[in-house]
Amino acid sequence: MTLRGEIRSDAPLLVLAVQEEAAHLGGDLPVLLTGMGKVNAATAVAAALATGPKPSLVLNLGTAGALRPGWAGVHEIGTVLQHDLDTELLRTLTGQIYGAPLTLGTRTAVLATGDTFVAEEAARARLARQADLVDMEGYAVAWAAARAGVPCRLVKRVSDEAGEGADRAWRDAVDDCARDLADWVRREFA
Repeated sequence: MTLRGEIRSDAPLLVLAVQEEAAHLGGDLPVLLTGMGKVNAATAVAAALATGPKPSLVLNLGTAGALRPGWAGVHEIGTVLQHDLDTELLRTLTGQIYGAPLTLGTRTAVLATGDTFVAEEAARARLARQADLVDMEGYAVAWAAARAGVPCRLVKRVSDEAGEGADRAWRDAVDDCARDLADWVRREFA
């Protein structure tokens, strides 16, 4: 976990997984780099929100794989779910719901979050039945923000078509993604 800048109650906290995704952000707003994966993201966001002032908004920016043809560019997420937690099975075992999908707003894009970088066609096809995009941190960031009572938005830039070759495509696209996300932040918070 790395925090650049001071968290302020009058500004959003920008949350990204890795420096490559944050490379073109200016220094005007605080930036929290969590590391990859749900545990790193949830832990970093919870720790940042537990001390000092709370930001006006937690804004999770990052890359995402497209699960369906034609998805490109920057998307704000309306619903986020965990694709690697069997919520229904856990409900039948305990009678409680763990990891239910989170609704973040009226946008239509659905993001599936899990600790697997989706680079196989079978996984991509399975996830495409329930979501448009896939990442590794969005759900955890939104969950931690909700627990702290801080509004949250997820904004993802498509870096690749999840499936075969996604790892190479991500490496090739991440700098362009970082530029597009930084431009989005400048337009939204100028």
